[in-house]
Amino acid sequence: QVQLVESGGGLVQAGGSLRLSCAASGSIASINVMGWYRQVPGKQRELAAVISTGGTTNYADSVRGRFTISRDNAKNTVYLEMNSLKPEDTAIYYCVSFGRSTYWGQGTQVTVSS
Repeated sequence: QVQLVESGGGLVQAGGSLRLSCAASGSIASINVMGWYRQVPGKQRELAAVISTGGTTNYADSVRGRFTISRDNAKNTVYLEMNSLKPEDTAIYYCVSFGRSTYWGQGTQVTVSS
């Protein structure tokens, strides 16, 4: 079992920045990839950014160049630095870990006002 605890998020004006954190605990040795997905009510959950244990990253086209994902393996924590935020970035952001199994965090709301 892996437990994921998210922090950060909140309300910000367009053009602003936010930082999300996700701390993993439990069977962390089984984790290969960690990252963030986001979901707007009524739509499917979609990739924002993921990062492997080795540091390989993958970003959605919609966030590339504005968001930066990083990972502190010593702290078992992944971060998402979000800059130049747009109203369309408004969503619930979920931390996810991929390994022998997939685990999700509880989600954190990000709201960007215009």
